[in-house]
Amino acid sequence: MMLGSLTPAQRRQAILIILVAALGYFVDIFDLLLFGMVRVKSLQDLGMPPEQMLAQGGRLISWQMGGMLAGGVLWGVLGDKKGRLSVLFGSIITYSVANLANAYASSVDQYVLWRFIAGLGLAGELGAGITLVAEVLPKESRGIGTSLVAGVGILGAVVAYGVQASVDWRTAYLVGGGLGLALLALRVGARESGLFAKLKPGGRRGDLRLLLGSWAHLRKYLAVIGLGLPLWYMVGILVTFSPEFAKSAGLPQAVDAGKAIAACYLGLAVGDLASGLLSQALASRRKAVLAYMVLQVVAIGLYFGPGLHAPGAFYAVCALMGLSGGYWALFVTIGAEQFGTDVRATVTTTVPNFVRGAVPLMVMGFLALKGWLGSVALAGVGVGVVVFVLSFAGLARVEETWGKDLDYLEGEQG
Repeated sequence: MMLGSLTPAQRRQAILIILVAALGYFVDIFDLLLFGMVRVKSLQDLGMPPEQMLAQGGRLISWQMGGMLAGGVLWGVLGDKKGRLSVLFGSIITYSVANLANAYASSVDQYVLWRFIAGLGLAGELGAGITLVAEVLPKESRGIGTSLVAGVGILGAVVAYGVQASVDWRTAYLVGGGLGLALLALRVGARESGLFAKLKPGGRRGDLRLLLGSWAHLRKYLAVIGLGLPLWYMVGILVTFSPEFAKSAGLPQAVDAGKAIAACYLGLAVGDLASGLLSQALASRRKAVLAYMVLQVVAIGLYFGPGLHAPGAFYAVCALMGLSGGYWALFVTIGAEQFGTDVRATVTTTVPNFVRGAVPLMVMGFLALKGWLGSVALAGVGVGVVVFVLSFAGLARVEETWGKDLDYLEGEQG
């Protein structure tokens, strides 16, 4: 990574920020994906009958993602008004406490409440981390730095699979909460970004009207959100409900959702690391994202194709889907680079959480189409068509931001 333009002190701080952001995202993903892995056995333990498993699982993931939607706005505005580090500390405390409480849920309603609060806390982690990394690294190496954050962080899903496979679901949540609290000690040495520190108190920092007050800004904002929809369509629908899709496809053996999620996120880790390098080689964010989106279409075609006859092949396709979705960090970086310092944390935190928050709408559409068409596969394809139309439309609208100088304010742009 190119840090030669920084002083030794700045290099040390940049490396610490990358490490803090990467481990924070690691714990974020551990918790976020743990639910999908323990969904069936946790609901069974809480007395849920098999015929309600899909609907209640959809309810839980919808409330979790709804919490992330609300948290995205809360933490994003706070990040621009109070600082990026305040969000890193506040968000980790919130979701760590919720994780610990999840372990003691005695009813589905309690489970729903704590998944919502966990989602609220998880919403601040990635956006604040990526904003900090983008603002402390030289512009030529931002993409590599943010890809390292996501590539390391996404391995949290693989560790989550190992933990939940070794202990009961309640203990797995305790582990997640403990990891989050342990991370607080590392964050003590991190410093606020220089670009934020230069901002004058008050003003229009975190003012949503800077984003929503003009059609040009709003269109650009919505375009960035559209870029990230395919990944959470794959994770929130295709991978989370992989046992149901596998059964619908006629696989002779049951598919384990935990293994499918771990395979997907192993692919994501590789893809995220590669996306920064690809963007660097192409000197373009948009071209790199386009390449990944085309690969996504191919991977999803294989997922619904007739060639999957064994769980091993199914997991391999889940890994390929993960690889094709590996532009997540690049997508969040694009969001950070589209807007000025006074609303950058708001954008970078809300954009990924609006994408995650779209999962309840995808689930609702998926369940409605399943009821109407009577087919899990056709319902999944129907939701996917809508998602990719919006995603390619978004790619056509975003500006190229590779190497863009981030030292400017939206409030000064008129």
